[in-house]
Amino acid sequence: MPKLPHIIVLANEKGGTGKSTTAVHVAVALAYQGANVAAIDLDSRQRTTHRYFENRAETERRRGITLPGATCEVFRGESLEELDTMAAALGEGRDFLVFDTPGRDDPFARHVATGADTLVTPLNDSFVDFDLIGQVDAETFKVRKLSFYAELIWEARKKRAMATIRDQRREMDWVVVRNRTQHVEARNMKRLDNALGELSKRVGFRIAQGLSERVIYRELFPSGLTLLDKGQLGELGTSHLVARQELRTLISNLKLPMPGHGAGEDAAPIALAASA
Repeated sequence: MPKLPHIIVLANEKGGTGKSTTAVHVAVALAYQGANVAAIDLDSRQRTTHRYFENRAETERRRGITLPGATCEVFRGESLEELDTMAAALGEGRDFLVFDTPGRDDPFARHVATGADTLVTPLNDSFVDFDLIGQVDAETFKVRKLSFYAELIWEARKKRAMATIRDQRREMDWVVVRNRTQHVEARNMKRLDNALGELSKRVGFRIAQGLSERVIYRELFPSGLTLLDKGQLGELGTSHLVARQELRTLISNLKLPMPGHGAGEDAAPIALAASA
């Protein structure tokens, strides 16, 4: 049988959670480890991930350099069949296929989310974003019920588990990533921690620390560079070095299966982020 790429889907039906920034940095981090990566941007209006890689290619041309990256295309079709065809063609011979989805309810986003090998749901650290996956009691902050989105993924994971042997694919790993964390009032943070922990046990997702709110991510977009592009970023301050370590820790915590071929310069520190 043809080798299937590991499908990573960045999905959240709310905008402003850092999906595209996370998608690009994950794709580039994997490329630095020697993986062959492709990406599909499902947001044909914003197409932030696609624009990021366009900017990266322009920086390579302007500076006369070659940087690890991913082939990225925008899906502009009108049917799930067209999306599946595009994914099969672009994913052929790849190690990873990364999907970036729009921050709204979207049938194509739901389709790829339920078929992911690794589903990454970035959340801002607030109960506004938590409402995407679960509702809490206003007095006790205990989880009252799952949201429609959490129920959708729960059902998809159950079906996936039953079909794992038949389809020769691994079970879906759902990772909720806490992005754009800030120093907030400690009691509210504890309530959110408890609610996430409670819901993770009920639904079966893992929790990972993501990318903090930092100006550097917005500054890197026009050049298409990432925090891993050492030698291209100039002199970095302490906050930038901390941000790079956050990224390495995130990649390590996603526990992605790496291909068994040569790795790039940054492969070891990314994989061993916990001890770096």
